[in-house]
Amino acid sequence: MRPSRLAAVAATVVGALLLAGCAAVPQRTTSTPAPAEVSAELAPFYTQTLEWEECEDDLQCATATAPLDWTDPARDSIELALIRHPAASPLGSVLVNPGGPGGSGYDFIADSLDYAVSDTLKSRFDIVGFDPRGVNRSSAVTCHDDPAELDDFVYDIVPGEIGSDQWIADVEAANTDFGAACLEHSGDLLGFVDTVSAARDLDLLRAVLGDKKLNYLGFSYGTLLGATYAELYPQNTGRLVLDGALDPTSTSFDVSLTQAEGFESAMRAFLADCDSADDCPFTGSADASLAKIRALLDRLDASPIRSDDGRELGSTSMTSAIVLPLYSQDNWPYLRELFSSVMQGDATFAFSLADSYNGRNADGSYLDNSLEARLAINCLDYASQPDIAVMRAEAAELAEKAPVLGKQLSYGDLGCLGWPVKAATERPVIDGSGAADILVVGTTNDPATPYSWAVNLADQLESGHLVSYEGEGHTAYNKSNDCVDDTIDDYFIDGTVPSTDPLC
Repeated sequence: MRPSRLAAVAATVVGALLLAGCAAVPQRTTSTPAPAEVSAELAPFYTQTLEWEECEDDLQCATATAPLDWTDPARDSIELALIRHPAASPLGSVLVNPGGPGGSGYDFIADSLDYAVSDTLKSRFDIVGFDPRGVNRSSAVTCHDDPAELDDFVYDIVPGEIGSDQWIADVEAANTDFGAACLEHSGDLLGFVDTVSAARDLDLLRAVLGDKKLNYLGFSYGTLLGATYAELYPQNTGRLVLDGALDPTSTSFDVSLTQAEGFESAMRAFLADCDSADDCPFTGSADASLAKIRALLDRLDASPIRSDDGRELGSTSMTSAIVLPLYSQDNWPYLRELFSSVMQGDATFAFSLADSYNGRNADGSYLDNSLEARLAINCLDYASQPDIAVMRAEAAELAEKAPVLGKQLSYGDLGCLGWPVKAATERPVIDGSGAADILVVGTTNDPATPYSWAVNLADQLESGHLVSYEGEGHTAYNKSNDCVDDTIDDYFIDGTVPSTDPLC
C-alpha cells in the first residue's frame, strides 16, 4: 500500500473470522416501515417496503433504495444491500457496521455472525448487516477495469527518498491519476460517499426496518458513522454501541500520528511476548529489536525483495504486512514468521499478509472494492492541507514520535490532494446533544484506534459512557471478556447503563 493511502486509513476490523452458525429462519419476508415525519421528496424512500429473500445459508437479504444526494432527493437514487439474521421474537433490529471505511457489513454478518455478536444478542434482536453507500454490494465505487491496474496502484514502489521533491511529485501524480479513474468509472456517486450521507442512510434503514429508534453496533470507523448519526438524529437514537472509537475531531495527520504510536506500542507488547517464543527472530532489548525492524524497512527501501510472482517487497507493503497481525494478539505468531522469512530474503509470506490486509486473492483478483471505497470516503471526510513544508514538518514529528513506522505513515495528505471531489468540511466536534445514552468501548492497548480516542469521544458525546477493556487488540465486544460482553448485552436488551466505567 502506498504511504499516502495507508496514512489515511482509519483501521478496519480484522482478525480470525468465525463462520456463522444460524438457526432456522422465521418466515418474516416483509418489513413494515415505521412512521416518519419527512419531506414529500423523501417520503417515497422512507415508506418503501423491504422484501426479504433467503440467502447465505438461512439468512435473509433485501435491497433498499436511498437518495444519491440527500440535499436533492429527486436527482437520482442508489441501492443499499442488507442481510439479516432474524430472531424468533425480536425486540427490534441492531444494525452492524464492521469498520473501514469500506468494510462490508453484508459479508461481516454472512461470514462472521458469531464473531460479530454474542449468542445472547442474536437471540433477542434481528442482526442486520449492510454495505454503506459506495461499498461492495451496494451502489459501489469502482476505479479500474482490470485488477492489475489496482495492483499497480497499491504495490508499485515509488522510487527515490521518501519526502524528496521527486518522490512527492510522483506520489501526488499517481494518486491524482487514480482519482480520475475512480471518477470515470463511478460517476456522480464518487461525490456522495461521505460519512454524513451514510449516516442519513442509517436513518432511512432504521425506518424501513420498522424501528422507531436506531439500535446500532459500530466497530472502528463504524463508531464515526454512529456518532455522526447521533449528531444528525439525536431524537431517533435507541441503543448505540461504538467499539474501537475514532475521535471525530482528528485530522488526517492526527490519525497517522496516533495510529503510528499505537502500532509501535503494540509492537513493544509483541516483542515482550516474542522473547519467550522458540521461533522469535529477535534477541536483546525491545529498543534494540525495534531498531532492527527500522533498519529492515530501510534496507527494503534501498533494495526490495522480489517475490515469485514478480512483485517487489518494499517498505510500504512490508508495513501493511506488519500492521495486520498487530490488530490481534492471537495473530502474533504470524508476525514472528513474517520477520523471520523477510530477514532470510523471502517475500512470499510478507505478500500473503499484505494481500490479506488489502483484500487481494492469490489469483490477483480482489475480494471487493474496499480499497477504492476506503480512499473515496476518506478523501471526502478529511480535508487535505497542500503545504509541502507543513507535510515535511509533520513527517519529522512522525519519525520522532514513532521511529519505526512513522516514516511509512507520513505524507498522508498527498493521497487526496488531487482527488477530483473535494472534502466539504473540516472535522466537526460531535456532541450528539439530546441523544439517548451511548456506550463507547475502548481497549487500553488498541493499536488501530488507540484508547485515547475512546476517552475523547465519550467526553465529547453529551450522553457518552466509557467502557474500558484493559488488554490488547482492536475492539473488544465479543472477543475480550465476559465483563465487556455482559455490559454491552445488558445495555442492548434491558437498557442498563453502567453507573461508572466497569474497567473490564
